[in-house]
Amino acid sequence: MSKIEGERLFLPVNIAVLTVSDTRTFDDDRSGQTLVERIMSAGHKVARREIVKDEIHLIASQLRQWISAPDVDVIVATGGTGVTGRDVTPEAFRQVIEKEIPGFGELFRWLSYQKIKTSTVQSRALAGVAEGKYLFALPGSPGACRDAWDEILKDQLDARHKPCNFVELMPRLKEHVKP
Repeated sequence: MSKIEGERLFLPVNIAVLTVSDTRTFDDDRSGQTLVERIMSAGHKVARREIVKDEIHLIASQLRQWISAPDVDVIVATGGTGVTGRDVTPEAFRQVIEKEIPGFGELFRWLSYQKIKTSTVQSRALAGVAEGKYLFALPGSPGACRDAWDEILKDQLDARHKPCNFVELMPRLKEHVKP
């Protein structure tokens, strides 16, 4: 159960949505569209949206571009988190993240277990931080995107959420970087 503190102000976040797929287009990308709709209905801004093929160098390159973009605060990727040979999103993420957020993947799989039982072990969903930005890698199904957004990200990307949230930590994510 989420707790929203009424005295805090809502702070919209700029979110980039990345779909990782060899076959999807903007016309049939239901997972990316699910995220876009939820992001916008929560009051955030979709800063960028792209589809890239399941290739480590393409995924990592897109992540690096958005990490360096001043108008992107958060990156949410969907697809490529399974265990097949073409599923390489976690490997690409690990090339760019500075700190992993292990609790995200653990919580996502726990929530997913409630719906798909042991099939959740096939998900390598993960999250991390790079250069002051949050990055989240979700499975490529609309259901997984709904679960991750509705059960985790919606609250953690709301500055009013108590007792703590990702947004209130954003100003401190680059404390280790010397001016």
